[in-house]
Amino acid sequence: MNGYALITGASKGIGKSIALSLAHSGYHLLLVARSEDDLQLLSQSIAEIHKVQVYYLAVDLSDHKAATQVTTWCTHITPNLSILINNAGYGLWGNFDELKIQEQMNMLKLNIDAVVELTHRLLPVLKQQKQAYILNVSSTAAYQAVPTLAIYAASKSFILSYSRALRHELKDGPVSVSCLCPGPTATGFSSRAGMDALAELAEKFNMTPENVAETGLKAMFRKKAEIVPGFLNKLSVFTAGLLPKSLIESITASLYKQ
Repeated sequence: MNGYALITGASKGIGKSIALSLAHSGYHLLLVARSEDDLQLLSQSIAEIHKVQVYYLAVDLSDHKAATQVTTWCTHITPNLSILINNAGYGLWGNFDELKIQEQMNMLKLNIDAVVELTHRLLPVLKQQKQAYILNVSSTAAYQAVPTLAIYAASKSFILSYSRALRHELKDGPVSVSCLCPGPTATGFSSRAGMDALAELAEKFNMTPENVAETGLKAMFRKKAEIVPGFLNKLSVFTAGLLPKSLIESITASLYKQ
């Protein structure tokens, strides 16, 4: 019997697609997101179709008590957690000094603090398994500074760097750490970030959440360190590593200008 997978940001987009894929493979699920209605509908659907156990917890992971709450809930349900998917996160679009500072701090709490604390609290459980996996969801924005998405891109750079370092620290044990860095994906990110004006541009390059989830999970199970789904995204990451940083920043600024 397969173990349990904990997925944050599980009610929509990439998180939802990951949940469906893992359930199809026989994993029992622990789903975490803010929307209780969405989680309830998804949980019922998955349990009926895939005949696995599905539990859900509606919580705002940016709350300072959330990681403790999730850990207590998870360990109460099962000692057999073998997969942790840190997917919850969002972006804010605009010049740093024009965006409300509290909104930006809340984003950092979700994009960084929740990932770090939840991982730290659940690592003792994951280490007890014969084989376990952590998949942290970052972004292709992690590979360069992005004007008007300054804090978001920086938070995703943190996740990528943190994932690689943690992977090395845990390399001799049962826990494999991978970092998924998708590019534009049809998840509603642009709308949540306040980037409706760029929606038409994003649609030209969007991957589907299903494709991103499939690519990410296959590579995670192969214990790959970094996962960039899609040829164009791989090309953009490769190019970002070759060109001068100031040129890349000018290009991204022109793409995301207000």
